[in-house]
Amino acid sequence: PTQARPRRKPARPSIPAPPPRAGGFLWPVKGRVLSRFGPKGNGLHNDGINIAARPGTPVRAVESGVVAYAGNELRGFGNLVLIKHAKGWVTAYAHNQTLLVRRGQRVGRGEAIARVGATGNVKAPQLHFELRRGRKAVDPLRHLRRQVTSRLPSLPARS
Repeated sequence: PTQARPRRKPARPSIPAPPPRAGGFLWPVKGRVLSRFGPKGNGLHNDGINIAARPGTPVRAVESGVVAYAGNELRGFGNLVLIKHAKGWVTAYAHNQTLLVRRGQRVGRGEAIARVGATGNVKAPQLHFELRRGRKAVDPLRHLRRQVTSRLPSLPARS
């Protein structure tokens, strides 16, 4: 007589190793920085930066990697994407209107991964972006490439 084996839940697919990093990080979205990295008073701390953008604006992967998380189960962040990159880097993209990727998916540098929204604990459309080295949050402004601006002469300040 043969004995029936208990059924196992299918294993979650493992996250493949991310591809190697190719230079500095791109900006995830163009816009005005609303809130910078660091202490905010009342015991609060921003582990990233918040960037204002129009609703539906594409959010782009700052570097090639593998999606480690895509969902809305983390309270306060709304629709969130986490991407693992080479050398222990992880990026987080929160408050999205729509997610365009899924867990385990490989993404390329500059690829649209979400659309800007106002989900979670924010009222105005924006992207909350975090850059982590291992478990430690680091100031994204120190690692993002300078935004390219036009080469037109600057206008005098308005009085």
